[in-house]
Amino acid sequence: MCGIAGFVESSAVRSPFDAATAHDLIERMCDVIRHRGPDDQGALVDSGVGLGMRRLSIIDLSTGHQPIHNEDRTVWVVFNGEIYNFRELRSELVAAGHRFYTASDTETIVHAYEQWGTAAIGRLRGMFGLAIWDMRSRTLLIARDRIGIKPLHYAVVNGRFFFGSEIKSLLEAPDLPRDLDVDALDHYLSFLYTPADGSIFKSVRKLPPGHLLVWRDGQLTVHQYWQLAVDETYAGSEADAVRDLRDVLSDAVRSHLVSDVPLGAFLSGGIDSSLVVGLMAQTSGGRVKTFSIGFDEPAFDELAHARRVAQHFGTDHYELVVKPDALSILDRLVRHFDEPFADSSAIPTWYVSEMARRHVTVVLSGDGGDELFGGYDRYVPHPRVLAFDRYSPRALRRVAAMAAARLPHGVRGKNFLRHVGRDARGRYIDSIRFFGADEKPALLSRDVLRALDAVDPEVRLARHFERYAHLAWPTQMMRFDAETYLPDDVLTKVDRMSMAHSIESRVPLLDNEVITFASRLPASLKIANGRRKHVLKEVAATLLPQEILDRPKQGFGVPLGVWFRGNLRELFADTLLSSASLQRGYFQPSFVRRLVEAHLSGKRDHSLRLWQLVVFERWHRQYVDRASGSADDRGCSSDAVRNRLPLSAPAVLSTPAVQSR
Repeated sequence: MCGIAGFVESSAVRSPFDAATAHDLIERMCDVIRHRGPDDQGALVDSGVGLGMRRLSIIDLSTGHQPIHNEDRTVWVVFNGEIYNFRELRSELVAAGHRFYTASDTETIVHAYEQWGTAAIGRLRGMFGLAIWDMRSRTLLIARDRIGIKPLHYAVVNGRFFFGSEIKSLLEAPDLPRDLDVDALDHYLSFLYTPADGSIFKSVRKLPPGHLLVWRDGQLTVHQYWQLAVDETYAGSEADAVRDLRDVLSDAVRSHLVSDVPLGAFLSGGIDSSLVVGLMAQTSGGRVKTFSIGFDEPAFDELAHARRVAQHFGTDHYELVVKPDALSILDRLVRHFDEPFADSSAIPTWYVSEMARRHVTVVLSGDGGDELFGGYDRYVPHPRVLAFDRYSPRALRRVAAMAAARLPHGVRGKNFLRHVGRDARGRYIDSIRFFGADEKPALLSRDVLRALDAVDPEVRLARHFERYAHLAWPTQMMRFDAETYLPDDVLTKVDRMSMAHSIESRVPLLDNEVITFASRLPASLKIANGRRKHVLKEVAATLLPQEILDRPKQGFGVPLGVWFRGNLRELFADTLLSSASLQRGYFQPSFVRRLVEAHLSGKRDHSLRLWQLVVFERWHRQYVDRASGSADDRGCSSDAVRNRLPLSAPAVLSTPAVQSR
């Protein structure tokens, strides 16, 4: 596990970097991501190209130094991740005549590229963000794993192509603009995070999951090499599915245990992480180390359940109760995400990663089970919505929508009428969004509203349903979340928070073979008679205590509402109601004040939406104010905002979703 960074110059660059400048830039791009790889640093700097990496040593501790090259040093790679089928690929490549000089999974990538070209990326079983430099054709290839477990960002500036595991590496480039993308801000306000192929900075893009990018002398092409299956083709019985899924999961966990350093598991006490721990205990033959986080608030605390699972499997169990002073880490959280990210479950993920790092270097988690097997509450219709549809003619839906549009914000019943007034896709988007389109005119300043793309983020996000429109509705929701919420929220959160503590998080439920098998299963095996994750629970029943199987889902939530009404309520005054925040020109101060006052008075619970605004403000202080020399926190005038807004808003592909609330 590593962090990677680099650049390539085109022939059109007027003033190429000299050797000293190139070395210094790669050094700085790597140094800012030292947390991703504290064990080693390596670089290749040649004419017009620089590749760098920070290494967290997991496999082949002695000879896995990167960048790694082929036999004649014409192909080089820097790589962040793990390839779980590297031994099988290595055997095939050796038989084809390739010679290896390390025992690492990284070298397999170089020879696979030599043998199969860009098609090699589709043969990799694992998680990765990688960059391959081919000296012979002066071509750079960057690629990201299928589902988006590992990140990769890029930017093109004045004939130079920059890439990095984290945006902070790209921000070391001397001429990279930091203009804010207001469409990304709009998307963030809707869904807690920025778009799948964009970022909060206009000049910086994310490479989407399942994509590769080729750069050759200023010409850039992006290609999707993999996507989720469009059909459910499994024809076996339920008993067959349970047996086959058990085999696939066992193989995935077994492959994810490959390591030359100590490993353990995050354990929440839910089905997914408990199943992973059970398969680890069964496969490893030794005592598994498990790590759990809890809260003083009973509605959010799962320690008792995690403890029960740990006792059942005889693990070495460690746990921690997170107190309200967890917000003391807020600025550190912001710094590790590089852009606004408001999923508050980043807080416990930070702490469980910090605790685990004292004992292990690798952890396995249960992420992905909900999206692949139908685990979220929102996949089952709410009784009130079912009742409305049962007794109301279709025409009444239009009436409900019109009534909702006319009601003022804050009036009871408005949200329900807006929700039932939509079609299935609209209802789903409505259930996962935060600030809605009907609120944005009151929230956003006139300058921001004028600069926005005409297409609302909710509309752009809904396009992810189109490819799966012929499938059962539960499957459409799961596919949607697997393409949006999973990579852009869940996996982003786990990557940044685990790597902040130099710990590698692996996700066996998102192994290539598990995804392929789960995608083939029909929705009726995943959600049966209202029972979510039915087939996965049937597999879990062969391993777990009965009381764990069907207990209500809690999610990895944080009691923000309780904290913000207690000794953290001054956070709003200090942050959102400060003169710096109110004068920035992004939001209308009167709306922000009303939101804060309604929350603190107890009239409404706005904790999650206020958290969004707090995170954005703290991000702005770190990444905009300091960069522009205004670190004294005086804020920015409306004129300054207008100067930063895009003259023509780019078409930013939207994405994600959030846990059902």
